[in-house]
Amino acid sequence: MRIVALAGGIGGARFLRGLREAIGPEDEITVIGNTGDDIHLFGLKVCPDLDTVMYTLGGGIHEEQGWGRTEETWSIKAEMKEYGVGPEWFGLGDRDFATHLVRSQMLAAGYTLSQVTEALCVRWQPGVRLLPMSDDRVETHVRITDEQGTRAIHFQEYWVKLHAAVDAEAIVPVGAETAKPAPGVLEALAEADVILFPPSNPVVSIGTVLAVPGIRDAVAAASAPVVGLSPIIGGAPVRGMADKVLAAVGVEATAEAVALNYGSRKASRSGTGGIGAGLLDGWLVDTVDEAAVAAVEAGGIACRAVPLLMTDVAATADMARAALALAEQVRG
Repeated sequence: MRIVALAGGIGGARFLRGLREAIGPEDEITVIGNTGDDIHLFGLKVCPDLDTVMYTLGGGIHEEQGWGRTEETWSIKAEMKEYGVGPEWFGLGDRDFATHLVRSQMLAAGYTLSQVTEALCVRWQPGVRLLPMSDDRVETHVRITDEQGTRAIHFQEYWVKLHAAVDAEAIVPVGAETAKPAPGVLEALAEADVILFPPSNPVVSIGTVLAVPGIRDAVAAASAPVVGLSPIIGGAPVRGMADKVLAAVGVEATAEAVALNYGSRKASRSGTGGIGAGLLDGWLVDTVDEAAVAAVEAGGIACRAVPLLMTDVAATADMARAALALAEQVRG
């Protein structure tokens, strides 16, 4: 079985770890990773979501944080502070710094981000094929209004520095409109047996991947069933501040609303889909949101209620099995 997953950072990486446990040794997973969170710091190219997937599946992640390296030290950060060089709000640990140095050196030597990611994965052996969504530069920006007026800031500044305390007025994946899917992305989607949307942020993670021209159409046209898992449980994001960016695109922070925003492939093909329609065949909600099942199914998307809290790898593997089972039910 060839499985393709569109993934962001922490939520996507943890789901993928469970998915890897849920499949057989002959099955293959290709991950199309979000690069809209990428940022240039201290002259280095930092790819937070790609690295979180790589570290998590490779056994090097800081488990409590969900990001960064285990047994990290912070000498470089302390030295940069002594020199008065920022930003201080985005911390790069010493071990993590090495990854960004290697990536930046390879990019400067002419390698593409896809080639660099493949090379980095040789060390980590994540057990999946990890592809960036694009080799082109795409950065997610957020429009806000604060005491400095209306302005656009990098998503990392909005998320990490401001903690999404200011309302997001718009989410803009800068550069996405001219970006091309990375080599292998469209082919993986066309050849997939199952396509999964993990419980990643639907706007700035999966949504940014889909913003690269060609990827959304490839998902909509794929012969494989497409099944997603809700990142919203009981009207609130499981982790992070997804409700803030959902509001910016006019979507309620509910499991039902997120599903209907992705839209039904069945409804789209019958000509009854609306704006944003055409991506999902199936959707999993948490058991606390079982009341949403009927409304999601009324929108043309098969829906089941199962436990969706990733409390450990075993629980996450059960989620993955439920997603694969639903994919089989809706196939064809």
